[in-house]
Amino acid sequence: MSRRSRAREVAFQVLYQDDLNPGGVPGARDQFLRRRLDSESYEFARDLVAGCRKHRAEIDALLENTAEHWALGRMTATDRNILRLGAYELMHTETPERVVVDEAVELAKRYGTARSSQFVNGILDRLMKKTEENHHGTI
Repeated sequence: MSRRSRAREVAFQVLYQDDLNPGGVPGARDQFLRRRLDSESYEFARDLVAGCRKHRAEIDALLENTAEHWALGRMTATDRNILRLGAYELMHTETPERVVVDEAVELAKRYGTARSSQFVNGILDRLMKKTEENHHGTI
């Protein structure tokens, strides 16, 4: 597993904890990142987590709009947080889109249900196409 893949995995774990235990102990999740990653990977994971937290309302609204017939609350916490991470990376980083989708699908295979990878792939693919259309002015 590459360093960035590992950083995404640990960032996903923090986002999952944020989702299920929103109160949490201040600093505990940052320590979780620090204990599991080298300094470069820690910086990348911390930026992903901070970005997902900062843009969560925007990301959630976009995912609800993109995931037709699926409210975020009906999704498994695993799928929901993998999608948040992927959506953030698609919209707010320079990571190539295909890399973002592939990384999210791998997380879904590892942590989700038998159908999670297809679900995550489908929604992020639709989101990627919407993002491309918006950048090209067709919407």
